[in-house]
Amino acid sequence: MTTTTQTVPERAALATARITELLGPDVVTTDPELLLKTSADWSRMSPILQEKVPAGRYMPDAVVRPRTADDVARVLQVAYEHDVPVTPRGSGTGNYGQATPFDGGLVLDLRGLDTITVNPSGTVSAGAGAKITAIDAAARAAGRDIWIYPSTKGSTIGGFVGGGSAGTGTIEHGSTSDGYVVAVTVAPMDGSGTTFTVRGADAMPYVHVYGVTGVVVEVEVATEPAREWVAVYAAFDDWASMVQVHRSLLDLPVLPRLASADPPALVPSLPAAVELDPTRHSLRVIAEASTVAEVEARVLAAGGTVVATFADYAETDRLSSMSYNHPVYFLQKAHPERTWFHMETGGKAHWDDPDAVRAVYDGEVHLHLELMGHAPLAMVVADYVSEEQVLDGIPRLEALGLGVHSPHQWYVDRHVELARATARSTDPKGLLNPGKLVDSPPEDTRVNIGVR
Repeated sequence: MTTTTQTVPERAALATARITELLGPDVVTTDPELLLKTSADWSRMSPILQEKVPAGRYMPDAVVRPRTADDVARVLQVAYEHDVPVTPRGSGTGNYGQATPFDGGLVLDLRGLDTITVNPSGTVSAGAGAKITAIDAAARAAGRDIWIYPSTKGSTIGGFVGGGSAGTGTIEHGSTSDGYVVAVTVAPMDGSGTTFTVRGADAMPYVHVYGVTGVVVEVEVATEPAREWVAVYAAFDDWASMVQVHRSLLDLPVLPRLASADPPALVPSLPAAVELDPTRHSLRVIAEASTVAEVEARVLAAGGTVVATFADYAETDRLSSMSYNHPVYFLQKAHPERTWFHMETGGKAHWDDPDAVRAVYDGEVHLHLELMGHAPLAMVVADYVSEEQVLDGIPRLEALGLGVHSPHQWYVDRHVELARATARSTDPKGLLNPGKLVDSPPEDTRVNIGVR
Protein backbone atom coordinates (compact mmCIF):
# COMPACT_ATOMS: atom_id res chain seq x y z
CA MET A 1 0.00 0.00 0.00
CA THR A 2 1.30 3.45 -0.90
CA THR A 3 1.05 6.72 0.99
CA THR A 4 0.53 10.21 -0.33
CA THR A 5 4.00 11.20 0.90
CA GLN A 6 5.82 8.70 -1.29
CA THR A 7 7.40 10.00 -4.49
CA VAL A 8 6.83 8.39 -7.88
CA PRO A 9 10.31 6.78 -7.82
CA GLU A 10 9.58 5.34 -4.39
CA ARG A 11 6.23 3.97 -5.48
CA ALA A 12 7.78 2.65 -8.71
CA ALA A 13 10.44 0.81 -6.71
CA LEU A 14 7.77 -0.94 -4.66
CA ALA A 15 5.79 -1.80 -7.80
CA THR A 16 8.78 -3.16 -9.71
CA ALA A 17 9.77 -5.28 -6.73
CA ARG A 18 6.31 -6.83 -6.73
CA ILE A 19 6.32 -7.28 -10.52
CA THR A 20 9.67 -9.04 -10.25
CA GLU A 21 8.20 -11.41 -7.67
CA LEU A 22 5.24 -12.17 -9.92
CA LEU A 23 6.88 -12.35 -13.35
CA GLY A 24 10.58 -12.88 -12.74
CA PRO A 25 13.70 -10.69 -12.80
CA ASP A 26 14.06 -10.64 -16.58
CA VAL A 27 10.85 -8.63 -17.00
CA VAL A 28 12.07 -5.47 -15.23
CA THR A 29 15.16 -3.38 -15.92
CA THR A 30 16.54 -0.11 -14.60
CA ASP A 31 19.55 -0.03 -16.92
CA PRO A 32 20.41 3.70 -17.34
CA GLU A 33 21.04 3.43 -21.09
CA LEU A 34 17.67 1.78 -21.67
CA LEU A 35 15.90 4.29 -19.45
CA LEU A 36 17.41 7.08 -21.54
CA LYS A 37 16.47 5.37 -24.80
CA THR A 38 12.86 4.88 -23.73
CA SER A 39 12.52 8.44 -22.47
CA ALA A 40 11.81 9.70 -26.00
CA ASP A 41 10.67 8.60 -29.45
CA TRP A 42 11.27 9.97 -32.96
CA SER A 43 9.74 13.34 -32.07
CA ARG A 44 13.17 14.80 -32.77
CA MET A 45 11.96 15.18 -36.36
CA SER A 46 10.21 18.28 -35.05
CA PRO A 47 12.57 21.08 -33.97
CA ILE A 48 9.84 22.24 -31.58
CA LEU A 49 9.49 18.86 -29.89
CA GLN A 50 13.24 18.34 -29.98
CA GLU A 51 13.47 21.38 -27.73
CA LYS A 52 10.51 20.52 -25.49
CA VAL A 53 10.78 16.72 -25.08
CA PRO A 54 14.39 15.70 -25.77
CA ALA A 55 15.70 12.34 -24.61
CA GLY A 56 16.48 12.44 -20.90
CA ARG A 57 14.23 15.31 -19.89
CA TYR A 58 11.44 12.96 -18.75
CA MET A 59 12.85 9.68 -17.50
CA PRO A 60 11.03 6.48 -16.55
CA ASP A 61 11.95 4.79 -13.29
CA ALA A 62 11.95 1.34 -14.87
CA VAL A 63 11.19 -0.48 -18.10
CA VAL A 64 8.91 -3.51 -17.90
CA ARG A 65 8.93 -6.10 -20.69
CA PRO A 66 5.86 -8.34 -20.41
CA ARG A 67 5.70 -11.52 -22.45
CA THR A 68 1.95 -12.11 -22.58
CA ALA A 69 -1.34 -10.23 -22.39
CA ASP A 70 -1.86 -11.67 -18.89
CA ASP A 71 1.54 -10.27 -17.90
CA VAL A 72 0.40 -6.82 -19.02
CA ALA A 73 -2.79 -7.09 -16.99
CA ARG A 74 -0.84 -8.07 -13.86
CA VAL A 75 1.68 -5.25 -14.34
CA LEU A 76 -1.14 -2.72 -14.63
CA GLN A 77 -2.85 -4.14 -11.55
CA VAL A 78 0.33 -3.73 -9.48
CA ALA A 79 0.98 -0.25 -10.87
CA TYR A 80 -2.60 0.74 -10.08
CA GLU A 81 -2.28 -0.46 -6.49
CA HIS A 82 0.89 1.60 -6.06
CA ASP A 83 -0.32 4.67 -8.00
CA VAL A 84 2.51 4.37 -10.52
CA PRO A 85 2.16 5.96 -13.99
CA VAL A 86 2.57 3.64 -16.99
CA THR A 87 3.53 4.68 -20.52
CA PRO A 88 3.04 1.98 -23.21
CA ARG A 89 5.63 1.75 -25.97
CA GLY A 90 6.27 -0.28 -29.11
CA SER A 91 9.32 0.30 -31.31
CA GLY A 92 9.51 4.00 -30.45
CA THR A 93 9.07 5.12 -34.07
CA GLY A 94 6.26 7.61 -33.33
CA ASN A 95 6.98 11.21 -34.24
CA TYR A 96 4.85 13.17 -31.79
CA GLY A 97 6.30 12.52 -28.35
CA GLN A 98 3.37 10.26 -27.49
CA ALA A 99 5.65 7.73 -25.77
CA THR A 100 7.30 10.32 -23.52
CA PRO A 101 6.92 9.32 -19.82
CA PHE A 102 6.07 12.78 -18.52
CA ASP A 103 5.42 11.60 -14.95
CA GLY A 104 8.12 8.94 -14.81
CA GLY A 105 6.97 5.58 -13.51
CA LEU A 106 7.05 2.56 -15.79
CA VAL A 107 7.59 2.34 -19.52
CA LEU A 108 5.77 -0.75 -20.76
CA ASP A 109 7.76 -2.26 -23.64
CA LEU A 110 5.22 -4.41 -25.51
CA ARG A 111 7.50 -5.93 -28.13
CA GLY A 112 7.40 -9.33 -26.43
CA LEU A 113 3.73 -9.69 -27.42
CA ASP A 114 4.51 -10.72 -30.98
CA THR A 115 2.17 -13.61 -31.84
CA ILE A 116 0.54 -13.57 -35.31
CA THR A 117 -2.47 -15.60 -36.50
CA VAL A 118 -4.19 -15.48 -39.90
CA ASN A 119 -7.82 -16.24 -39.05
CA PRO A 120 -10.17 -18.42 -41.13
CA SER A 121 -12.17 -15.27 -41.90
CA GLY A 122 -9.09 -13.74 -43.53
CA THR A 123 -8.38 -11.17 -40.83
CA VAL A 124 -5.07 -11.18 -38.98
CA SER A 125 -4.78 -11.16 -35.19
CA ALA A 126 -1.46 -10.08 -33.73
CA GLY A 127 0.04 -9.21 -30.39
CA ALA A 128 0.62 -5.50 -29.90
CA GLY A 129 4.38 -5.95 -30.22
CA ALA A 130 4.32 -7.83 -33.53
CA LYS A 131 6.15 -5.97 -36.27
CA ILE A 132 4.05 -5.03 -39.28
CA THR A 133 6.70 -6.50 -41.58
CA ALA A 134 6.05 -9.90 -39.98
CA ILE A 135 2.27 -9.44 -40.05
CA ASP A 136 2.37 -8.51 -43.73
CA ALA A 137 4.59 -11.51 -44.53
CA ALA A 138 2.20 -13.87 -42.74
CA ALA A 139 -0.79 -12.38 -44.53
CA ARG A 140 0.90 -12.58 -47.95
CA ALA A 141 1.86 -16.21 -47.32
CA ALA A 142 -1.84 -16.89 -46.76
CA GLY A 143 -2.81 -15.02 -49.95
CA ARG A 144 -3.95 -11.85 -48.18
CA ASP A 145 -2.95 -8.17 -48.11
CA ILE A 146 -3.36 -6.16 -44.91
CA TRP A 147 -5.29 -3.00 -45.71
CA ILE A 148 -2.79 -0.41 -44.49
CA TYR A 149 0.75 -0.26 -43.21
CA PRO A 150 2.89 2.74 -42.22
CA SER A 151 5.96 4.08 -44.01
CA THR A 152 7.97 2.76 -41.05
CA LYS A 153 6.98 -0.84 -41.70
CA GLY A 154 9.15 -2.09 -38.87
CA SER A 155 6.74 -0.45 -36.41
CA THR A 156 4.65 -2.60 -34.13
CA ILE A 157 0.95 -3.05 -34.83
CA GLY A 158 0.07 -1.74 -31.38
CA GLY A 159 2.10 1.41 -32.00
CA PHE A 160 0.53 1.94 -35.41
CA VAL A 161 -3.03 1.51 -34.15
CA GLY A 162 -2.36 3.49 -30.98
CA GLY A 163 -0.42 6.36 -32.50
CA GLY A 164 -0.49 6.20 -36.32
CA SER A 165 -3.33 6.61 -38.75
CA ALA A 166 -2.46 6.36 -42.46
CA GLY A 167 0.04 4.84 -44.84
CA THR A 168 0.38 2.50 -47.79
CA GLY A 169 -3.16 1.37 -48.64
CA THR A 170 -4.83 4.56 -47.41
CA ILE A 171 -5.87 5.64 -50.92
CA GLU A 172 -8.39 2.81 -50.98
CA HIS A 173 -8.97 2.04 -47.32
CA GLY A 174 -8.71 5.36 -45.49
CA SER A 175 -7.21 5.52 -42.01
CA THR A 176 -6.95 3.15 -39.07
CA SER A 177 -10.36 4.50 -37.98
CA ASP A 178 -12.13 3.37 -41.18
CA GLY A 179 -12.66 -0.35 -40.61
CA TYR A 180 -9.00 -1.36 -40.52
CA VAL A 181 -9.25 -2.30 -36.85
CA VAL A 182 -11.65 -5.23 -36.60
CA ALA A 183 -11.12 -5.81 -32.88
CA VAL A 184 -8.79 -4.97 -30.00
CA THR A 185 -8.01 -6.71 -26.76
CA VAL A 186 -7.31 -4.20 -24.00
CA ALA A 187 -5.83 -4.30 -20.50
CA PRO A 188 -7.47 -1.52 -18.47
CA MET A 189 -5.76 0.45 -15.70
CA ASP A 190 -8.55 -0.07 -13.20
CA GLY A 191 -7.03 -2.50 -10.73
CA SER A 192 -8.89 -5.49 -12.13
CA GLY A 193 -5.90 -7.33 -13.56
CA THR A 194 -8.02 -8.43 -16.52
CA THR A 195 -8.35 -7.91 -20.26
CA PHE A 196 -11.39 -7.52 -22.49
CA THR A 197 -12.05 -7.56 -26.24
CA VAL A 198 -14.19 -5.13 -28.21
CA ARG A 199 -15.07 -5.20 -31.90
CA GLY A 200 -16.05 -2.80 -34.68
CA ALA A 201 -17.12 0.67 -33.59
CA ASP A 202 -16.55 -0.27 -29.95
CA ALA A 203 -12.82 -0.40 -30.70
CA MET A 204 -12.64 3.31 -31.58
CA PRO A 205 -11.88 4.57 -28.04
CA TYR A 206 -8.59 2.66 -28.28
CA VAL A 207 -7.48 3.78 -31.77
CA HIS A 208 -5.02 6.69 -32.11
CA VAL A 209 -5.32 7.69 -28.46
CA TYR A 210 -1.74 6.88 -27.36
CA GLY A 211 -2.85 4.24 -24.85
CA VAL A 212 -4.65 6.64 -22.49
CA THR A 213 -7.80 4.49 -22.42
CA GLY A 214 -6.13 1.14 -21.83
CA VAL A 215 -3.15 -0.82 -23.09
CA VAL A 216 -3.91 -2.60 -26.35
CA VAL A 217 -2.42 -6.09 -26.11
CA GLU A 218 -3.81 -7.62 -29.32
CA VAL A 219 -5.19 -6.21 -32.57
CA GLU A 220 -7.25 -7.85 -35.29
CA VAL A 221 -6.93 -6.05 -38.62
CA ALA A 222 -8.73 -6.27 -41.95
CA THR A 223 -7.23 -7.83 -45.07
CA GLU A 224 -8.23 -8.45 -48.67
CA PRO A 225 -7.14 -10.96 -51.33
CA ALA A 226 -3.49 -10.38 -52.19
CA ARG A 227 -2.71 -8.50 -55.38
CA GLU A 228 0.38 -8.27 -57.53
CA TRP A 229 1.94 -4.90 -56.75
CA VAL A 230 4.55 -3.13 -58.88
CA ALA A 231 6.83 -0.23 -57.94
CA VAL A 232 6.79 2.45 -60.65
CA TYR A 233 9.24 5.38 -60.79
CA ALA A 234 8.58 8.35 -63.06
CA ALA A 235 10.19 11.75 -63.58
CA PHE A 236 8.89 15.08 -64.85
CA ASP A 237 10.35 18.44 -65.81
CA ASP A 238 7.79 20.48 -63.89
CA TRP A 239 5.30 20.35 -61.02
CA ALA A 240 2.19 20.75 -63.16
CA SER A 241 2.99 17.73 -65.36
CA MET A 242 3.67 15.56 -62.34
CA VAL A 243 0.45 16.70 -60.65
CA GLN A 244 -1.53 15.97 -63.82
CA VAL A 245 -0.61 12.30 -63.48
CA HIS A 246 -0.72 12.20 -59.69
CA ARG A 247 -4.35 13.34 -59.47
CA SER A 248 -5.41 11.17 -62.41
CA LEU A 249 -4.47 7.98 -60.53
CA LEU A 250 -7.73 8.18 -58.58
CA ASP A 251 -9.68 6.99 -61.63
CA LEU A 252 -7.63 3.86 -62.28
CA PRO A 253 -9.77 0.68 -62.35
CA VAL A 254 -7.72 -0.57 -59.37
CA LEU A 255 -6.51 2.18 -57.06
CA PRO A 256 -2.78 2.33 -56.37
CA ARG A 257 -1.54 1.33 -52.97
CA LEU A 258 0.60 4.46 -52.73
CA ALA A 259 1.47 7.50 -54.86
CA SER A 260 4.22 9.83 -53.60
CA ALA A 261 5.52 12.93 -55.37
CA ASP A 262 8.45 15.26 -54.70
CA PRO A 263 10.11 18.34 -56.17
CA PRO A 264 13.80 18.20 -57.19
CA ALA A 265 15.06 19.56 -53.86
CA LEU A 266 13.83 16.44 -52.02
CA VAL A 267 14.92 13.92 -54.65
CA PRO A 268 18.71 13.57 -54.03
CA SER A 269 18.28 12.31 -50.47
CA LEU A 270 15.71 9.60 -51.33
CA PRO A 271 17.13 6.04 -50.98
CA ALA A 272 15.61 4.77 -54.21
CA ALA A 273 16.39 1.49 -55.96
CA VAL A 274 17.32 3.39 -59.09
CA GLU A 275 19.32 6.57 -59.67
CA LEU A 276 16.96 9.55 -59.64
CA ASP A 277 17.67 12.72 -61.60
CA PRO A 278 18.08 15.48 -58.98
CA THR A 279 16.93 18.11 -61.48
CA ARG A 280 13.52 16.54 -62.09
CA HIS A 281 10.33 15.97 -60.14
CA SER A 282 9.82 12.42 -58.87
CA LEU A 283 6.56 10.43 -58.89
CA ARG A 284 6.58 6.99 -57.26
CA VAL A 285 3.59 4.65 -57.42
CA ILE A 286 2.77 1.23 -56.02
CA ALA A 287 0.42 0.15 -58.79
CA GLU A 288 -1.58 -3.04 -59.23
CA ALA A 289 0.02 -5.04 -62.07
CA SER A 290 -2.92 -4.78 -64.49
CA THR A 291 -2.79 -0.95 -64.28
CA VAL A 292 0.94 -0.46 -64.82
CA ALA A 293 0.66 -0.02 -68.59
CA GLU A 294 -1.99 2.66 -68.08
CA VAL A 295 0.13 4.47 -65.49
CA GLU A 296 3.10 4.44 -67.85
CA ALA A 297 0.93 5.74 -70.70
CA ARG A 298 -0.27 8.64 -68.57
CA VAL A 299 3.29 9.49 -67.57
CA LEU A 300 4.39 9.61 -71.21
CA ALA A 301 1.29 11.59 -72.29
CA ALA A 302 2.13 14.25 -69.69
CA GLY A 303 5.68 14.57 -71.03
CA GLY A 304 7.25 12.51 -68.26
CA THR A 305 9.69 9.62 -68.28
CA VAL A 306 9.16 6.14 -66.87
CA VAL A 307 12.40 5.70 -64.97
CA ALA A 308 11.90 2.10 -63.80
CA THR A 309 9.37 -0.54 -62.80
CA PHE A 310 9.96 -3.34 -60.29
CA ALA A 311 7.63 -6.30 -59.89
CA ASP A 312 9.57 -7.46 -56.81
CA TYR A 313 7.33 -7.03 -53.74
CA ALA A 314 10.34 -6.00 -51.66
CA GLU A 315 10.80 -3.01 -53.95
CA THR A 316 7.29 -1.82 -53.11
CA ASP A 317 8.39 -1.78 -49.48
CA ARG A 318 11.41 0.32 -50.43
CA LEU A 319 9.14 2.72 -52.28
CA SER A 320 6.82 2.87 -49.29
CA SER A 321 9.74 3.83 -47.05
CA MET A 322 10.00 7.10 -49.02
CA SER A 323 6.42 8.12 -48.31
CA TYR A 324 4.60 10.44 -45.90
CA ASN A 325 7.06 12.25 -43.61
CA HIS A 326 10.07 10.10 -44.49
CA PRO A 327 11.33 12.46 -47.24
CA VAL A 328 11.50 15.09 -44.49
CA TYR A 329 13.64 12.77 -42.39
CA PHE A 330 15.91 11.98 -45.34
CA LEU A 331 16.30 15.71 -46.07
CA GLN A 332 17.17 16.41 -42.43
CA LYS A 333 19.68 13.58 -42.46
CA ALA A 334 21.29 14.77 -45.71
CA HIS A 335 21.55 18.38 -44.51
CA PRO A 336 22.25 18.34 -40.76
CA GLU A 337 23.67 21.84 -41.05
CA ARG A 338 20.15 23.16 -41.62
CA THR A 339 17.00 22.90 -39.52
CA TRP A 340 13.85 21.87 -41.32
CA PHE A 341 10.30 21.50 -40.07
CA HIS A 342 7.17 20.14 -41.71
CA MET A 343 3.45 20.67 -41.42
CA GLU A 344 0.88 18.02 -42.40
CA THR A 345 -1.80 19.49 -44.64
CA GLY A 346 -4.56 18.14 -46.87
CA GLY A 347 -6.47 19.68 -49.76
CA LYS A 348 -6.52 20.41 -53.47
CA ALA A 349 -4.57 23.67 -53.16
CA HIS A 350 -1.41 21.57 -53.33
CA TRP A 351 -2.43 20.57 -56.84
CA ASP A 352 -4.14 23.77 -57.95
CA ASP A 353 -2.20 26.60 -56.30
CA PRO A 354 1.09 25.27 -54.93
CA ASP A 355 2.75 28.70 -55.07
CA ALA A 356 0.20 30.02 -52.58
CA VAL A 357 0.97 27.14 -50.23
CA ARG A 358 4.71 27.70 -50.51
CA ALA A 359 4.24 31.44 -49.86
CA VAL A 360 2.86 30.75 -46.38
CA TYR A 361 6.37 30.35 -44.98
CA ASP A 362 9.49 32.39 -45.67
CA GLY A 363 12.71 30.88 -46.95
CA GLU A 364 13.03 27.63 -48.85
CA VAL A 365 9.71 25.74 -48.94
CA HIS A 366 8.91 22.41 -50.62
CA LEU A 367 5.82 20.21 -50.92
CA HIS A 368 5.87 16.42 -50.62
CA LEU A 369 2.61 14.90 -51.88
CA GLU A 370 0.69 11.74 -51.04
CA LEU A 371 -2.52 10.64 -52.74
CA MET A 372 -5.43 10.37 -50.31
CA GLY A 373 -9.08 10.06 -51.30
CA HIS A 374 -10.26 13.03 -53.35
CA ALA A 375 -7.38 15.33 -52.44
CA PRO A 376 -3.67 15.05 -51.69
CA LEU A 377 -1.96 15.07 -48.34
CA ALA A 378 1.18 17.18 -48.30
CA MET A 379 4.14 17.66 -46.04
CA VAL A 380 4.97 21.35 -46.28
CA VAL A 381 8.72 21.38 -45.67
CA ALA A 382 10.39 24.68 -44.80
CA ASP A 383 13.34 26.28 -43.07
CA TYR A 384 12.77 26.51 -39.35
CA VAL A 385 13.02 29.92 -37.73
CA SER A 386 10.89 29.72 -34.61
CA GLU A 387 7.88 28.00 -33.07
CA GLU A 388 5.93 31.21 -33.52
CA GLN A 389 6.65 31.22 -37.26
CA VAL A 390 5.56 27.58 -37.58
CA LEU A 391 2.27 28.03 -35.75
CA ASP A 392 1.43 31.43 -37.25
CA GLY A 393 1.40 29.71 -40.65
CA ILE A 394 -1.48 27.43 -39.68
CA PRO A 395 -4.35 29.92 -40.14
CA ARG A 396 -2.82 30.99 -43.45
CA LEU A 397 -2.80 27.38 -44.63
CA GLU A 398 -6.39 26.96 -43.48
CA ALA A 399 -7.36 30.10 -45.39
CA LEU A 400 -6.29 28.25 -48.55
CA GLY A 401 -8.87 25.57 -47.79
CA LEU A 402 -6.34 23.13 -46.37
CA GLY A 403 -6.87 20.87 -43.39
CA VAL A 404 -3.92 21.12 -41.01
CA HIS A 405 -2.50 18.71 -38.48
CA SER A 406 0.51 19.86 -36.50
CA PRO A 407 3.21 17.23 -35.98
CA HIS A 408 4.64 19.48 -33.27
CA GLN A 409 2.39 18.36 -30.41
CA TRP A 410 1.99 15.37 -28.11
CA TYR A 411 -1.70 15.59 -27.19
CA VAL A 412 -4.46 13.18 -28.13
CA ASP A 413 -6.29 15.00 -30.91
CA ARG A 414 -8.72 12.41 -32.29
CA HIS A 415 -11.70 10.78 -30.58
CA VAL A 416 -10.89 13.12 -27.68
CA GLU A 417 -14.33 13.19 -26.03
CA LEU A 418 -14.75 9.47 -26.60
CA ALA A 419 -11.34 8.81 -25.09
CA ARG A 420 -12.09 11.03 -22.12
CA ALA A 421 -15.41 9.28 -21.45
CA THR A 422 -13.82 5.83 -21.80
CA ALA A 423 -10.86 6.62 -19.57
CA ARG A 424 -13.17 7.48 -16.67
CA SER A 425 -13.75 3.76 -16.22
CA THR A 426 -10.65 2.18 -17.80
CA ASP A 427 -8.14 4.57 -16.15
CA PRO A 428 -9.94 6.23 -13.24
CA LYS A 429 -6.71 7.43 -11.59
CA GLY A 430 -5.29 8.93 -14.81
CA LEU A 431 -2.15 6.82 -14.62
CA LEU A 432 -1.95 5.78 -18.29
CA ASN A 433 0.44 7.91 -20.36
CA PRO A 434 -0.08 11.05 -18.25
CA GLY A 435 -0.05 14.42 -19.98
CA LYS A 436 -1.46 13.18 -23.30
CA LEU A 437 -5.22 13.46 -22.62
CA VAL A 438 -5.79 17.03 -21.50
CA ASP A 439 -8.68 19.49 -21.39
CA SER A 440 -6.54 22.17 -23.07
CA PRO A 441 -2.80 22.56 -23.67
CA PRO A 442 -0.71 24.90 -21.55
CA GLU A 443 -0.63 28.33 -23.15
CA ASP A 444 3.15 28.43 -23.31
CA THR A 445 3.41 25.33 -25.49
CA ARG A 446 1.04 26.30 -28.31
CA VAL A 447 1.36 22.84 -29.77
CA ASN A 448 -2.11 21.27 -29.61
CA ILE A 449 -3.32 22.14 -33.08
CA GLY A 450 -5.51 19.12 -33.67
CA VAL A 451 -7.18 17.88 -36.82
CA ARG A 452 -9.21 20.34 -38.86
